[in-house]
Order: sequence, then structure tokens, then C-alpha cells
Amino acid sequence: MTYRVCFVCTGNICRSPMAEHVFRARVEEAGLGGAVEVDSAGTGGWHEGEGADPRTVAVLTEHGYPAGHTARQFRASWFAALDLVIALDEGHLRELRRLARTPDEAAKIRLLRSYDPAAGDALDVPDPYYGGREGFEECLRMTEAASEGLLAAVRAGLRAGTTGDEIEERTL
Repeated sequence: MTYRVCFVCTGNICRSPMAEHVFRARVEEAGLGGAVEVDSAGTGGWHEGEGADPRTVAVLTEHGYPAGHTARQFRASWFAALDLVIALDEGHLRELRRLARTPDEAAKIRLLRSYDPAAGDALDVPDPYYGGREGFEECLRMTEAASEGLLAAVRAGLRAGTTGDEIEERTL
């Protein structure tokens, strides 16, 4: 069974590619690379075909992560092949729920920071695009912090042979 996770932000050039690379590294470190596929996309297609924002690339590279990426837009038809669709903020969550065609598809959508117990009620990963480098560093810290909880949930799903909508998650 291959477990499929897709991270989604606005344009797929800042937050979601960062989350994709961080989580893929956690998956590889856990020895689950053959069992878990990690991807990312944007709610919009403005940057389709482009690489990640240079600030995303710089922060990822400086922290030891790969940074190769090509932006693309999320398609509703992808829900069928995915186990979890991870939104980076409430706006993405709403847009993805709008795209979901069934309750089962909507049940696959989660907020990334809902997997970080220290996040409290602050579940959005702020968009760093219009700011400076510190916003990208903050995005990385938030992504890393949530990745451990997400990995534990995916690992539990793999052990149980469940799909993403059956994995327990903190109530939003």
C-alpha cells in the first residue's frame, strides 16, 4: 500500500514545496520512502511550471533539504488517489473543501499545524511571499514542528492499513 500526501498552498512556490521537502526528508529518515509518496500543489495556477521562490530554495538548501521543484495547480480529480491533502492555512482549507466532490474527499483535508500540539489555536502557516527572509525561516520552523506529528499519523495509518480520512487528528 502506498500512502499519498499532498501539501497545498496558494501558488505552490513557497509554503507547500517547503512542506513537501521537509516531510519527504522525515519519511526517508523513518525508512518509509517506499511506502509514502509526498507531493505539493497550489490552489491557483499562477506559477505553474515555475520553480520554487528563490527564498524558499535558499532556506531549504541552507538547512540541508533538497529544493528542486516545479509548481502546479491542485486538481479535484486528484482526491481519489490521495490519502491526505494538507492545507497550509484556513483559506486553502476552505478552497480545498470547495473542490471536494464528496464527504469522503473532504475528510482527507487537514491543516498542517493541526499536527503540532504546540501550535495551539494558531493553525495557519503565514504566507512569507510578501515579506523578508524571516518569514521563510518561520515557515520552515512551523513545517518541521508539524512534520513529526504528521509522520506519526501517517505511520499509524500505514500500520492499520487505513486511509487519510480514518487517521485521527486534533479537532479543528
